[in-house]
Amino acid sequence: MKSLRRFVLSLCCVLGLSGMTGLAHATDEAPDQLIKRLSTEILDAAKTDKEIQSGNRKRIGELVEAKVLPYIDFTRMTSLAVSKSWREASPEQQKQLINEFRTLLVHTYSGAITQIKDQRVDFKPLRAAPEDTEVEVKTLVIQGRGEPLQLSYRLEKTANGWKIFDINVLGAWLVETYKGSFAAEVSKSGLDGLIKTLIEKNQKLAAAAAKR
Repeated sequence: MKSLRRFVLSLCCVLGLSGMTGLAHATDEAPDQLIKRLSTEILDAAKTDKEIQSGNRKRIGELVEAKVLPYIDFTRMTSLAVSKSWREASPEQQKQLINEFRTLLVHTYSGAITQIKDQRVDFKPLRAAPEDTEVEVKTLVIQGRGEPLQLSYRLEKTANGWKIFDINVLGAWLVETYKGSFAAEVSKSGLDGLIKTLIEKNQKLAAAAAKR
């Protein structure tokens, strides 16, 4: 189950692998169409890119870092995960938290991209009004073996198109998953302690990736 969760999380984190061509019309796309296009393109990329299939971490990392940012609102995602302590953070602390949280997610999900083999994604009808500025897009990841995996996205409408700010994997929202551990760290050692913990974790993940 843990490996399945990591696979689905990796899939949603690297939606931006579709490339710069998607940015030209991303602002005009409906949220469900955006998720459908990106999901389809990332699956195709993972199945056809030989370097990704061979586990080339540099290649995977470059693609994730270059392409995920246009579609993820890391500022809102981080502020929700840090919760009430976010308002107490200085601008510099907020910047550090965003950067380290983004790096943590990229490190975590990059390691699971090579698990994409024969999966496909089914898309549920979008239940939203035209005037809604926040929506949830629900999908199912269909595997060759095993039960389908539930995967949902929360998106907000911005001046630059729809942005993902939370992801639900197998019934657990990403923001809630991190909120508890972040709150415990802040309670123990403050915001600087949380930042230090994230930095150290990212350093360990980077070192482990370099050995592969």
